[in-house]
Amino acid sequence: MVAELVSLSLASIEKHTWVWRGHTMAYTVTEEVTGEGAPIVLIHGFGASMGHWRKNIPALAAAGHRVYAIDLLGFGDSDQPNLPYTLELWQDQLAAFWAEFINAPTIYVGNSIGGLLTLMMLANHPDKARAGAVLNCAGGLNHRPEELRPPLNWVMGAFTWLVSSPTVGPLVFNQVRRKGRIRSSLKQVYRNPAAITDELIEMIYAPACKPTAQKVFASIVTAPPGPKPEDLLPNIAQPLLVLWGENDPWTPIKGAEVYQKLAADVARPGLVTFHSIANTGHCPHDERPELVNPLLVGWLDSLDSLGEN
Repeated sequence: MVAELVSLSLASIEKHTWVWRGHTMAYTVTEEVTGEGAPIVLIHGFGASMGHWRKNIPALAAAGHRVYAIDLLGFGDSDQPNLPYTLELWQDQLAAFWAEFINAPTIYVGNSIGGLLTLMMLANHPDKARAGAVLNCAGGLNHRPEELRPPLNWVMGAFTWLVSSPTVGPLVFNQVRRKGRIRSSLKQVYRNPAAITDELIEMIYAPACKPTAQKVFASIVTAPPGPKPEDLLPNIAQPLLVLWGENDPWTPIKGAEVYQKLAADVARPGLVTFHSIANTGHCPHDERPELVNPLLVGWLDSLDSLGEN
């Protein structure tokens, strides 16, 4: 049974810290657990942080799960060291977090690049991953060279050069991180304007004001794209829930075909569950929690029937 929709405020999320490789990481965890459900780790997308799950944590906790949400290195309240950022770096962070705090088969839930990290944990760390859920999963950290054709490759190349420049980069980034620009970007990827709140904009804006934020941004947009979902999926044997906002311009629903085919595979019934969500963009969990939370909780309840222990 799905609990009534409850949303936390950003201010009410209790944040904890943990030192990893000499860097301070931020995370939150629900302390009171009323059920025996597997622990859940929530993984945010690019530019977001643990607060992006504020509308989902109460429902997942009410379903009997201890819920963790983590700020990936470089985002939110975690440190922003000047180093090469890669999906593999964040995968190592998640694996170390699991070893430090969880040590039990865990359900990973991720949006965008957090979804790709979820697939990586399932494929590369099966001892740590009981199951996974991805929401509008990214195809990579960045565009792959073969995906770009003129003039897009020229535009992306110029932007990458500008934002990485020691002299011009800070000026470009100052424009990118403006609250008005953040709001405009969100209007492109959220179909529900009521979900674009001042609180959401502040959540994205505040970490971007740190003096190290521009170098982190430059490192990420110039990073390698990482593994493809198509290469990870054959190595995933755990149950996978895939939710997809149908109106996402960043990860269009056409990219979900590989998951839809797996969901229809009669040879592996129930392994992949797919739901598209109409009139919804890139962040269904934040934009339509009244639809996403019941789908997540219902799928969590179904895991026992699949023989997952």
